[in-house]
Amino acid sequence: MANKKAKTYLCATLHYNPLKMNKAVAGFSKLSKEEKINWIASAYFSNPENAIQLLKKYWNSDEKLQKLHDEFIENTISNFYIPLGVAPNFLINGKYHTIPMAIEESSVVAAASKSAKFWASRGGFKTTVINTEKIGQVHFLYKGDVSKLDLFFTQTKAKFFSETEHLTKNMQQRGGGILDITLEDKTTLLANYFQLHATFETKDSMGANFINSCLEQFANILKSEAQAYEIFTEEEKNIEVVMSILSNYVPNCIVRAEVSCPVEELAEKHIENPQLFAERFVQAVKIAEVEPFRAVTHNKGIMNGIDAVILATGNDFRAVEAGVHAYAAKAGHYSSLSHAKIENGIFSFWLEVPLALGTVGGLTSLHPLVKLSLEMLENPSAKELMEIVAVAGLAQNFAALRSLTTTGIQDGHMKMHLNNILNQFEATAEERTLVQKHFKNHVVSHSGVVNFIESIRK
Repeated sequence: MANKKAKTYLCATLHYNPLKMNKAVAGFSKLSKEEKINWIASAYFSNPENAIQLLKKYWNSDEKLQKLHDEFIENTISNFYIPLGVAPNFLINGKYHTIPMAIEESSVVAAASKSAKFWASRGGFKTTVINTEKIGQVHFLYKGDVSKLDLFFTQTKAKFFSETEHLTKNMQQRGGGILDITLEDKTTLLANYFQLHATFETKDSMGANFINSCLEQFANILKSEAQAYEIFTEEEKNIEVVMSILSNYVPNCIVRAEVSCPVEELAEKHIENPQLFAERFVQAVKIAEVEPFRAVTHNKGIMNGIDAVILATGNDFRAVEAGVHAYAAKAGHYSSLSHAKIENGIFSFWLEVPLALGTVGGLTSLHPLVKLSLEMLENPSAKELMEIVAVAGLAQNFAALRSLTTTGIQDGHMKMHLNNILNQFEATAEERTLVQKHFKNHVVSHSGVVNFIESIRK
């Protein structure tokens, strides 16, 4: 019935002025893909046919592949393209990698590739996975004697493990499972607020579904066992579970990536005085360690590299972003994720970041380009992917800081951005040649390029 009403409403809207529509649509999710697109085009666009044509241009001609993409999310109307590039020559722990990067920002892939080439001749990147612990919590309210709750938890803890064995059996066979469960008293922060704080090892899967399933079972056990616990009063038995959910803050799922070499080996075309460069570089990092306004932009550059690889390999870059930025503030103020020093004539640059990643499950087994990206990386384990992702972040950060402390960030970035400006103005091949020739010896700026295009067109 809802679908019939929606189709009737849809037909009616096609006769209205689309710019004056301000009505809700009934049963939108039950409409077909074509009907959804027609409604959107009529409701929001002055030229509905152009909008429909544009959306359909981005459909894949392979119907089976398009259906796969349509079913990743709800209410799909088209595909949104982001370029998939590669950064070669990454020497990581003595082995070369070509890293896939899905990102739309100019110069990121080029910068990462340049850093990879720079460090490949200086020993490459070294990485260490420090820990792979994931976290989940059952948040609940308890009104009563805290000592009785402590005793209850001690006596019940074994059941949290035994009564989730049907969920953990397969994970345990792969070497993972529930590591520990603790009772956390948070009543100094919020009245009557407690947690079951659980830690997990999920091996090559990111583990979100596994963790959440365990947590919901913990919640059921908590409530049922409390009802049967004889020393609780009636009020104490009525534990109120607010929610059961994993945490994307994983401060004990850490990977370290680093580079180092004698200071004199830093010399290259734009680094004529390697000692001065190293000192400025270290100073730039120290500024990001103490100044939050700089630290945010500094860490954003790191995430340019990290997010691009995470997206290409089908992982959740939003979860990683949230956890990484929380980690950057773990000391009580927001600070740089990377660090640098000069010691005994050796320049060292490193970062440690929390990365909860997976190479099995989710999009890793569904999205064709994700599968291709993982195969390009030689089907890494979750730990190996953590190392590769951290290196991409460090490489991107090195490239940015090298530019900032030598030629300036805009020189390289705006040259890469030049193509975007030319595309924006639909420059011809002849115009592109003239523009590129002119800006070999002139500073690239948006206004400068626009003015030059306009001058040659006149």
